[in-house]
Amino acid sequence: MEDWREKIRKICKSRRFELVITAIIIVNSALIGLETYVSHPAISLVQDIILVVFTIEIIMRMIAAKSIRDFFRSGWNVFDLFLVLITYVPESLVPNSSAMLIIRLLRVFRVLRLLRASKEIKLIVTVLLKSMTAMFYNMLLFLVFIYLFGIIGVCLFRMPDPETLSGEEAARYEEFMRVAPNNPNNSSDPYGSLDEAMFSLFRAMTGEDWTDLRYNLVTASKMGIIKTPSAVVTLFHVSWFVIAAFLLLNLVTGAILNNYQKERSRQDVQADEEES
Repeated sequence: MEDWREKIRKICKSRRFELVITAIIIVNSALIGLETYVSHPAISLVQDIILVVFTIEIIMRMIAAKSIRDFFRSGWNVFDLFLVLITYVPESLVPNSSAMLIIRLLRVFRVLRLLRASKEIKLIVTVLLKSMTAMFYNMLLFLVFIYLFGIIGVCLFRMPDPETLSGEEAARYEEFMRVAPNNPNNSSDPYGSLDEAMFSLFRAMTGEDWTDLRYNLVTASKMGIIKTPSAVVTLFHVSWFVIAAFLLLNLVTGAILNNYQKERSRQDVQADEEES
């Protein structure tokens, strides 16, 4: 019995076995994409065969593990097992259309098995998961800054309500909307409310049209639509872009790189222990 288990363990650890499973995962992923274009019995048949192969693979990995507990200690094993089991849920057992849609979407997630196609990809995924705590606190810091700048943006740059304007003020506002319309045209005042201001700042952080926000507001300042000086408009947007794009995002990058180095060192030590 132990010899039989050892043979299965060697098969599961072999490079050829990993390549075969990876190739099947790639075929499975391609067929999942193909099913969005055409529906054919042959595709379903191949998918069923692939499901059997995946099931056999999971069973082999269970047998190769030192114990069932050891098998479930690996997040990848749990992930693979879940993706395989969800495929066996018959659609007839789920009369609710919304629930059935969720199950179908979960089956599509079999494409994520490609993440274990190489050790480097698995390492990156592991690092990202271990960086969640650091990224959570970075996110809190980001929310504090975007909330602060959002409030400042609303106080300084909110456009007047056109329905309250009349005479010369209404004419100036119409001229402003002609020469400096919102981008895109169907968007609302970028600093008209706190939630819209925070979204505008998030858009600016990505580098998407943040200079257009500045130019439009400078024009509004020169035309007297808003009372904030042009220099303050420029200082506000440059300051936000520097803080968001160069400081906050780099904190996330630094946390990930730090965990990457730690996890890489840990895996190297573990590999050396297994060889010895």
